[in-house]
Amino acid sequence: MRRFFYAVNDQNEDKGQSVTVKRSALHKIPIGSSIELTPGIAHHWCRVLRANLGDHGILFDGFGGEYQVQLQTIGKKHATAVLLAHDSDDRTPAIRTKIGLVMSRGERMDYAIQKATELGVTAIQLLSSHHGEVNLKPAQIDKKLLHWQQVALSACEQCGLNRPPLILSPLSIEAWLQQEVSESIELNKAISSIVAPLSFDPYYQILNMQADLRIQMNVPAADQPIRPKMLTEVLAQDNPYIELLIGPEGGLSHDERQLAENYGFLAWQIGNRVLRTETAPVVALATLYALGDG
Repeated sequence: MRRFFYAVNDQNEDKGQSVTVKRSALHKIPIGSSIELTPGIAHHWCRVLRANLGDHGILFDGFGGEYQVQLQTIGKKHATAVLLAHDSDDRTPAIRTKIGLVMSRGERMDYAIQKATELGVTAIQLLSSHHGEVNLKPAQIDKKLLHWQQVALSACEQCGLNRPPLILSPLSIEAWLQQEVSESIELNKAISSIVAPLSFDPYYQILNMQADLRIQMNVPAADQPIRPKMLTEVLAQDNPYIELLIGPEGGLSHDERQLAENYGFLAWQIGNRVLRTETAPVVALATLYALGDG
């Protein structure tokens, strides 16, 4: 059965301009009600997949669980569906994670976000660094942020996750580390408008809390520990919150590694191989979940 993210704020391109359409979250709409599908869902489900009246699908809005729906009407550009039932299963891991990920180019960045989403990451903070390949201009940020958020949403539709990770607007590593200790994140201003309503949901408020453990993924070195001694203890907690810092190809600069260490990030190297920047999130998250049974 096809799954679709039902955006409470649906950002679309209309005659070359970005517009945002506000809708009610699904949990605020009674079961049995008729809802208008977003233009993206209507096009993909009804036009691309050639759905018929009476077909069943699944919608999720990011606030928890998912909804079984049935197509009610199909027009040239619009479609409606009836909410049939709600399933409360979120399929989120017990371990909450935020990755500080230095941006890379093209498909490698899409891959890192897609796979981290499939593995249940809670948020991804986009970063620039001394050795990074990508430094976005101000005019590029909104477009790239929307693109990467939609990559995450598409991965949720495929894998069954009902609470998407929030993709946070780019910062330098220095600015991110300082922000982490100086103030709470204004989530609604740091994410794309398509997921902005989720910033107020209690589930995502953990992103404003101090992490139980901070780890920086390091290029293998003889003088570094294989993994932080605290890791096993933290993973034994209920719903631990862990932050991961992952650098660009070639790793973080010496100054960035030292700064991260000053802010409490402990070194972690997995094996004796140098992982690509898009591979590191996958390996790190999979290892955390395997060790913590998350």
